[in-house]
Amino acid sequence: MPMLPSLLLLLHLLAAAFWVGGMATMHFAVRPAAVASLEPPLRLPFMAAALSRFFVGVSVAIGVLLASGLLLVWMSGGFARVHLSVHAMFTLGLVMMALFLHIRFAPYPRLVRAVAAREWPVAATNLNTIRKLVAVNLVLGVLVFAVATLGRVL
Repeated sequence: MPMLPSLLLLLHLLAAAFWVGGMATMHFAVRPAAVASLEPPLRLPFMAAALSRFFVGVSVAIGVLLASGLLLVWMSGGFARVHLSVHAMFTLGLVMMALFLHIRFAPYPRLVRAVAAREWPVAATNLNTIRKLVAVNLVLGVLVFAVATLGRVL
């Protein structure tokens, strides 16, 4: 494989690993540890701050995923020439991106506002909504990895 497609694929995989791995870390490690060790007045601001930092990285990852993925498709001759698995990955990725945008611009701002107002039950409700939506996106992300690795043989 020539250098440019290899570099694009590397960037694509690193961005996907950051996003999906970050969701797994937040969902299975950071949040449970925060729940186990911090009371709501400490936990909710901590989680809002952690999400703020993570969302910056996810935004960059999405840009890299879109740019590298579309360039790879273009270099392969367009969507008419790529395997069905690429179409599946692209579609799932778009659904994941839409779900991320919903999280980022709906429950997350409500979480931040509730934390600023020290309205812990409202903040907790929004954080729980984010947790559920991240769980859905995590499943979709794992499915994308499965399609990427198994798609051509199924």
